[in-house]
Amino acid sequence: MSEDTADIAERARKLFSGPVEFLKSAPTLQFLPDAQVPEIAFCGRSNVGKSSLLNALVGRKAIARTSVTPGRTQELNFFDVGDPLLFRLVDMPGYGFAKAPPAVVEKWRRLIRDFLRGRVVLKRTLLLVDSRHGIKPVDAEMMKMLDEAAVGYRVVLTKADKIKASELEQVIAETLAEARKHSAAFPEVHVTSSEKGMGIAELRAAVLADAET
Repeated sequence: MSEDTADIAERARKLFSGPVEFLKSAPTLQFLPDAQVPEIAFCGRSNVGKSSLLNALVGRKAIARTSVTPGRTQELNFFDVGDPLLFRLVDMPGYGFAKAPPAVVEKWRRLIRDFLRGRVVLKRTLLLVDSRHGIKPVDAEMMKMLDEAAVGYRVVLTKADKIKASELEQVIAETLAEARKHSAAFPEVHVTSSEKGMGIAELRAAVLADAET
């Protein structure tokens, strides 16, 4: 780890161990908070582990609600990081669940698309992918949406502790190959486990670096 990398990792650790507060939920764009600081958004299929990853990043058990019910997060949830405020984390509605009515799915799709295309302070999106399944067609569809919105994004594999090391290596290789096909995707993959703490420090540092870009 280089000196610069070690420095930002330590600053990220201190920052995320400090004040991180839920700000508000926005069911539609008219409820968005003022675009005053950089934002880092989190998206992924329902039950990919978004809430668990957010909780792991900030070292708290319940800053973001977790649920075994797919599609529980139906709004954009904003969290303030730092005092004074430095940037915000945005928990986006999960996608890819089968039981929601088509009209609800379309409403969420419009909310996500319009947010991505119109949010000038959005610095980066983290696209979470379940290590056990790899990139599914709905993930590829989200990647296309991010490409079209010209929003740079990092692919983050979650639940990496749930599969064998050999299988994980294959998933990483396949995910990296897919990411390289997309214009807005970073040509690297973050490998994490919220339960085991794997990759969390590195992801914190990446989030801080993106917010400061």
